[in-house]
Amino acid sequence: MTGGFFLIWLCPVVVRSGKVLVLPVDGSHWVNMKVIIEELHSRGHQIFVVRQTDNWYITESSPFYTSINTDTESGFDEDFIKSFVTELLKIQREGKSVWTRIKLEMEQAQKVSEFHIKSAKGLEKTFESKELIQSMQDANYDLVLTDPALPMGVILAHYLKLPLVFNVRWTSHGEGHFAIAPSPLSYIPMTGTEMSDKMSFIQRVLNVMIFALNEYQIMWHILPYYEALFTKYFGSDLDYLSVFQTADLWLMRVDFVFEFPRPTMPNVVYMGGFQCKPAKPLPEDLEEYVQSSGEQGVIIMSLGTLIGDLPHDLAEVIAGTFAKLPQKVIWKYKGVRPANLGNNTLVVDWMPQNDLLGHPKIKLFVAHGGTNGIQEAIYHGVPILGLPLIFDQHDNLLRIEMRGAGKNIQISTMTEDTFLQGIQEVLTEPSYRMNMQRLSRLHRDQPMKPLDQAIWWIEFVMRNRGAAHLRTESYRLPWYSYHCVDVMLFLGGAMLVIFGVFAALLKCLWRLCLKNKKKRE
Repeated sequence: MTGGFFLIWLCPVVVRSGKVLVLPVDGSHWVNMKVIIEELHSRGHQIFVVRQTDNWYITESSPFYTSINTDTESGFDEDFIKSFVTELLKIQREGKSVWTRIKLEMEQAQKVSEFHIKSAKGLEKTFESKELIQSMQDANYDLVLTDPALPMGVILAHYLKLPLVFNVRWTSHGEGHFAIAPSPLSYIPMTGTEMSDKMSFIQRVLNVMIFALNEYQIMWHILPYYEALFTKYFGSDLDYLSVFQTADLWLMRVDFVFEFPRPTMPNVVYMGGFQCKPAKPLPEDLEEYVQSSGEQGVIIMSLGTLIGDLPHDLAEVIAGTFAKLPQKVIWKYKGVRPANLGNNTLVVDWMPQNDLLGHPKIKLFVAHGGTNGIQEAIYHGVPILGLPLIFDQHDNLLRIEMRGAGKNIQISTMTEDTFLQGIQEVLTEPSYRMNMQRLSRLHRDQPMKPLDQAIWWIEFVMRNRGAAHLRTESYRLPWYSYHCVDVMLFLGGAMLVIFGVFAALLKCLWRLCLKNKKKRE
């Protein structure tokens, strides 16, 4: 009998082939969504990916999924993103100052507004397409898998009344935890502040001010564009922010090896580094180049998916510095090649980043601070020299620097000398590699691989038609109930009444005492 129970325990949970509707985000977000799609496909599930007219990485034809083409725009098109990134980079290079920060916030607010105008129009067009909506309703999907950095998948899942799973680090209005979990501003830094979880009084003041500014931007640059849509299709029972909290499962693309400790929720599952895997052999020509480096080894540099080129003077600073090094360099760069490029530097349009980071000859990763690249560096234990450029990259690289696994250089003040000093420091100081390898050991020391855990939970939602028992109902509460403002006002009022009655009694007793005294006299 005991042996029978043991065999049952060993057997994996059998899940029938499910139908998953995926609404992804393009660019680097698609890179990690594709990993989940391929794994789900390998386990026998049918995947249907909604494509929009302005997609540029999400291909129509794939052996892993069936495309559902729509004639809507996501607002996240290549030209919009590239112009946005270019402008942000231009402002960043002006240096750190209050005025620079104001310009950055103004530029981001303007672009956020433009994006959400397009997004709201795309959603309206989707809901008006009765044929498309009917086909989705008739398809009997088991769940919707989406990246909530764009709101379309979130809102559509609620409209179709389907279980909802997030592949998430960001929502359309901020870092994911702030939408779902308690986030005390006393030790949870806002994105963009470049602060740790150990804040001084002044830093906490700044953190609260940034939070207030973020709430203002949500109120005036996001919510107004969806009010009419929600009134028309959902009535007054639900609003834009609450619909995100109805998700059954939040698959967070971080873990606490990378992220600062913080409160979380039962329906949040951490899968940081899920896209990482053991290195495969390099192509023959690349392996030959790496081996030619000898004992000095190789440095690799990548600025991610969105940043293909750099201002010419900055590219020359980087090329000039690389030319002075004894190491070989592999630089992923699509811009015009600098004239001072050294013989030791190989410039490529694409490189097998994960496989290179897992190669024993790689000594250093020069990175912009995107989550995918950082997680791969942690997985393979390669120290980072960070060149944060835009978005959350400064905060991501701060977390690596705080753990002693890398060093950061600001591009606004970077010269060949400072860049060279940074490279040499990380290469020659053993603590950087030791600390990163310690993070790698912590990351790998888990009962399940992050990707396996993510797939198990997705299948859990399929088997149980949701995970409502893990989801709090806080989104149904008005803000004053959530923060117990009404309770505090009631208790405060009750205390005032008690003190008032007590004061009145004392006053009456005092008068009675005076009256009796006068009678005796």
